[in-house]
Amino acid sequence: MNASSLPRPENPAAISAVSPEFAVGPLLWRSPWVLLVLANLFWAGNIIVGRAILGPVPAVALSFWRWTGAFAVAFYFAWPHLKQDWRVLLAHWKVMVVLAATGMAVFNMVAYAGLAGTTALNVLLMQSSVPLIVTVLAFLFFNERPSGWQIAAVAVSLTGVACVASHGSLDALLGFAFRRSDLLILTSVVIYASYVVLLRRRPPVHPLSFMQAAMALSAVMVAPFYIWDVSQGSRITGGCENIAGMVYMAVCPSFVSYLFFNRGVQLIGAARAGHSTHLMPIFGSIMAVLFLGEAFRPYHLAGVVLIGGGIALACWKSAEN
Repeated sequence: MNASSLPRPENPAAISAVSPEFAVGPLLWRSPWVLLVLANLFWAGNIIVGRAILGPVPAVALSFWRWTGAFAVAFYFAWPHLKQDWRVLLAHWKVMVVLAATGMAVFNMVAYAGLAGTTALNVLLMQSSVPLIVTVLAFLFFNERPSGWQIAAVAVSLTGVACVASHGSLDALLGFAFRRSDLLILTSVVIYASYVVLLRRRPPVHPLSFMQAAMALSAVMVAPFYIWDVSQGSRITGGCENIAGMVYMAVCPSFVSYLFFNRGVQLIGAARAGHSTHLMPIFGSIMAVLFLGEAFRPYHLAGVVLIGGGIALACWKSAEN
């Protein structure tokens, strides 16, 4: 998720064949909260679909085909901007490599590896702590000192994450005996939070150019792991439902959600749009119970209360300041 806004077109009345407004319709394109709700619904669906097809679809293969497919889908919209921005992107190639790795390639492979061994509910709740981990990393990377209220919010929310990761076991928490899959998810959350913090270094290009270049780099980075995985006998198995799941992940959470979220930021601002991401664990938890048959256990409830309390505390104090 990228909170940078799409620049306004020079002529808002003009709708070209490559305009997102042309593709989704002018009414939807001007409805920020509908766009934001859909973006978070599709992002939540990424976890649900991923949990459903992982196994028959290996984690590395899923990551490779997600970003390769997303690159192909987005190319039609991004090409006019890429033609203008490629020199700037090339001049900032080192930053682009770091952002592509943390925001897509490495983050995705680690997250899918963890998702294969844990529940979608655990993943959704732990990922909901990203905004608060960003606060910690912004201090470590850029010496942005958090307020006392931000520190309190982070502490409350991370307690909720620890509760979910330890499955509510005090012994596991004290002995740091988390499951390997949950530790992988926590690692992926920190990697993605690093990406969010480092986004301030992104090249000054159109968001579609930036994303297209990042997706291309991500596919290239994952490719050697995918080739090695295939050489070891790893294969995509199962029927058409797994292929359909991969297509969904390449189109909806990888391209459409990004497009919709950035348009929402353009219409109502980053701060208000950012609060919409709290919808993702809500949508995902409901879908995990309905479609995956996962049980909502007491430690999930404790995690929801603590993580939600930390986020609410952060938002409340931000609104006051």
